[in-house]
Amino acid sequence: MKRALAWLASFRLRVLFRTAFLALGLSVLAMAIAVLQDEKQRSVDNYRASFAKTKEQIVARLHHPAGQLALLNPRWDGAAAAQGRPVLLPYAAIDFDDQTKVRSAIEMAGCLVQYRHAGSLCVAIGNNPWAGGYIYAAGTFASGPLVAHAIGDEYLHGAHRLRVTATVRGQTYRWLAPFELPPAGANGASTKAEGVRGRFTGYVELGGDDYTGAKPVKEFRGWVWQSGKCLDASATDEDGCEKRSFFSLRLPVEVLRDALFAREKPVWPPPDLDTFAVRVEVLPPGPADETRALFDNHEAGAAPPFTLADLSGLLLPGETLTLQRRGARPGDEILIAGRDEAIEQTSPLLARLIRQLPVETLDAPIVELTDEVTTPIGSYTLLLRGDARSVNKSLSAVATRVSWFVGAMLGAIALAWLVIEIGIVRRIAKLTKRTRGLAESVQADGGLERYELADLRGSDELGLLAGSLNELLRRVKEDAERERIRAEQEKDMWHAVGHEIMSPLQSLLALHGSADDPSHRYISRMQQAVRVLYGSASPSEAFQASSLQVQPLNIADFLRNVAENAGIANVRCSGIDAPVWVRADEYPLEDVFAHILKNADRYRTPGTPITLLLSTSETAATVGIHNLGPQISTDLIDKIFEYGVSDQPESGAAGNRGQGLFVAKTYMAKMGGTIAVRNDTDGVVFLLGLQRVAV
Repeated sequence: MKRALAWLASFRLRVLFRTAFLALGLSVLAMAIAVLQDEKQRSVDNYRASFAKTKEQIVARLHHPAGQLALLNPRWDGAAAAQGRPVLLPYAAIDFDDQTKVRSAIEMAGCLVQYRHAGSLCVAIGNNPWAGGYIYAAGTFASGPLVAHAIGDEYLHGAHRLRVTATVRGQTYRWLAPFELPPAGANGASTKAEGVRGRFTGYVELGGDDYTGAKPVKEFRGWVWQSGKCLDASATDEDGCEKRSFFSLRLPVEVLRDALFAREKPVWPPPDLDTFAVRVEVLPPGPADETRALFDNHEAGAAPPFTLADLSGLLLPGETLTLQRRGARPGDEILIAGRDEAIEQTSPLLARLIRQLPVETLDAPIVELTDEVTTPIGSYTLLLRGDARSVNKSLSAVATRVSWFVGAMLGAIALAWLVIEIGIVRRIAKLTKRTRGLAESVQADGGLERYELADLRGSDELGLLAGSLNELLRRVKEDAERERIRAEQEKDMWHAVGHEIMSPLQSLLALHGSADDPSHRYISRMQQAVRVLYGSASPSEAFQASSLQVQPLNIADFLRNVAENAGIANVRCSGIDAPVWVRADEYPLEDVFAHILKNADRYRTPGTPITLLLSTSETAATVGIHNLGPQISTDLIDKIFEYGVSDQPESGAAGNRGQGLFVAKTYMAKMGGTIAVRNDTDGVVFLLGLQRVAV
């Protein structure tokens, strides 16, 4: 049985190595899976919170006038806006004669389509059919000083003018409207600083420049206000600078007005509103066929305002928004889906693993939120639908990107195991096998030839060991007798030395064998110190290599306990009325205070107290340790935290190695704190700073 146990013990090192590497690999995999599960839980919680926030953002946008406009015109997009397709306004009509009201209406509605060179245009109809069959157009253009048409002049090309074309239900209406100034002294005339105010008088377009006998269209109304400021701030009126003009039009469309009286209850908005088209051109003075329009809403590059399609930018891939007007027929709902992002390459294995990871809040993966938005022509029901399982796809993509980190760690572990297995463990196994019966062979003085170790020699430690053993075995046979005699002599010598050392130690232990004996406690502390320092190049390296367990600590209670149990008389505390939580390790922090209080007690004036003062800021807690006594010399104050520094002569012989404050500084640094010292007017103050934490 003993031989079997000894044989199994010979494999202990190999089993330890292999078990350690296996446990390390499994721990890496377990850590990766735990992180994935935690991230999945966080992602699901964040998705639900973000989903609710998305719904609130969508509802807020749809309640805004720009959102109301988009709801009233669900099929209005950039292409329709560039072609002059009218929109249904959330207002009954526009007060086109008042610049302020017109500007406020179209800007609040958000119907302005932006064009190059300070151009913009809004083409719209009111939401009240009884306001008249009119189409409204308002916008801006840039030009030089407006040239007015003289009243009575049959030719219109000598002035700035509008050319408006409206196509409604197969009929085309064309108007030409020159700019005219109001009569002198008329109400609303503007000063030079305010700009120019005038009107566009509409005529049915004849196709030529001669409008002799033509009469203005009575229902056509148009106003224009040109700013008094130049677009270019560095230009002046004398240079004929360009200025921004704002215009407002009311276009009479007979086919719409006739439809209002064709039935008892007119259909409004017109069901064929998508087919309407309005073109507005601003022409400078000169023949129409020889001049280029200053503004044309059919030119390329129009930038439409907010539309329902823009809501897709708020939706994640897989989320859908359904807008259903109350009372509408099934199938007339508006469906908006989140924009699909570029699909990243994912690992099928990781995707399957992430789908199987359980989370607490995924009882109903399909998330639905509803709300209602009211418009002037009815209410819309909003249904936002999402799938919380979509986080699996994004998490799989992230996990795939970072999986090579885990793979690299496992590869490094496997490589380290392979190197140790082949380079060390395998050679150790061979060395063990060949030397298993070496002791018996040496004692029997024979059979050494089968323990040849020359093939295991090398330049590393194990190779040097094998080479040394091989050389030893080679010489053992010829020097057996001499080595035996020398071994006997050495054995006798070590027995004598051991006897001389162990005897006093045994006597000392016999004298202090009781656990209550203070000497026994000091011997135990010495043994503990030996265990800490053993195997280190120096005591300083031993302290620096130690590890701390930092956790929240109530420094107020800690200071109270230190003052009561420090073993030093007359230690007082202040500032500890309320709990203050800091990041620290309790036992190393006790060592810090023990070293500092020991120094403070050594140097204080007899009979004076040592004061511990706790003060706090928003992020830190500072403990000041103050004693009354001599100050630290200026040439030593910057060095007292270094290892081996002491102001006492023969400090090593006296048991003071100058390492107490070094230990205090090392432990404070490991806890993320600071330690400093300064001379006060009547003594010395040590300042210990620790990071505060919220509990």
